[in-house]
Amino acid sequence: MIDPLRRWSIALASALLAGAVPACTAAPPATLPPPSHAAAVPEPGEQARRLTLPFDAYDVSPAENMTLEVAEDLLVGDCLRARGMRWQALDTPADSQSEPPHRRRYGIIEHAIADAFGYHTPPDHPAVAARKQNDLARTTQAPPDVRAAAERCLGQARDHLSAGTPKADAGFFNKIIFASFDASQHDEKVKRAFRSWSACMESEGFRYPDPLTAITDPRWETSHPTPQEIRTAQADLRCKGKTDLVSIWTAAETRIQNDAIRSHPKKFQQLRAVKIRQLETARRVIARN
Repeated sequence: MIDPLRRWSIALASALLAGAVPACTAAPPATLPPPSHAAAVPEPGEQARRLTLPFDAYDVSPAENMTLEVAEDLLVGDCLRARGMRWQALDTPADSQSEPPHRRRYGIIEHAIADAFGYHTPPDHPAVAARKQNDLARTTQAPPDVRAAAERCLGQARDHLSAGTPKADAGFFNKIIFASFDASQHDEKVKRAFRSWSACMESEGFRYPDPLTAITDPRWETSHPTPQEIRTAQADLRCKGKTDLVSIWTAAETRIQNDAIRSHPKKFQQLRAVKIRQLETARRVIARN
C-alpha cells in the first residue's frame, strides 16, 4: 500500500509535470516530452533553484522523493536477501542532480533552457536518467519469482517508512495546491502582469494572453523544438524579465498559500509531521546501509 505522503508526490508529479489537469483550471502548465535530439542538459539556473513556496514545507520535493526511493530500494534489497534472492542496489544521484520543485511552475524561467529546448521539457540529469534506466533493466531482467517477491518487499518497505506517522488528509492537500495556483492567476497584480507580458510579446510578434497559453501551444507538440518555438520561448523570457512577472506571481501565490496554512493549522501540522517522520526514517535506513 502506498502511504499518504508518497501519494501526494506521485499524484502531484503526474498532474503538475505531465499536464494531467488543464492549466486553465488549476495546475501549473503542461510540459512537453523531452526532445529527441541529444542536446546537453544545462544545470538548473539560479532563479529556478531559489524559487520556493510555503507549501514546500509540507510537500515532497524531487530530491526528497529520491531519498524515499533510495531507502525503499535498500529495504527491498534487505528483504530479498533474507529470502535468498539477489537484488542489485541502484546508484544514488546527488540532491543537486534532482529537478528544482518549481522549475516550470510559471512556464520557462531559464535562458539556457529556452535556447536549447524552447518549451520542451529538458531530459533528466544523466545520473537520474541512468538510475531510471537501471531500475527498469533490473526489474525486466529479474526472474518472475524475484519480481513478485520484490513487489511484496516494496509494499513492506513503504509500510516501514510510514509506520508511526499520523493520519493526514492527502485529498485536502491535493485540492488546495491546485486551488492556490488557480487563485494566483486571478490575483489583480498577476492579471496586470499578464497584460503587460502579453503586450510585450505582441510587440515582438507573438500573441498570447499569458505564459501558460504560450507553453501549451499545440504547435510545440513536436519531437524536437522548432526554430519558431525557440524564438517564442526566448521572447517569453525577455518579456518576463521586463515585466517582473515571475516575482509578482510568486508573491501572490506565497500570500495565498500562507493564508491557507493559517486557515487550516491542524491539517498542515499533520501534513508536516508525516513528511518529517518519513524522511527521518528514510535517512536512518540510508545511514544504516
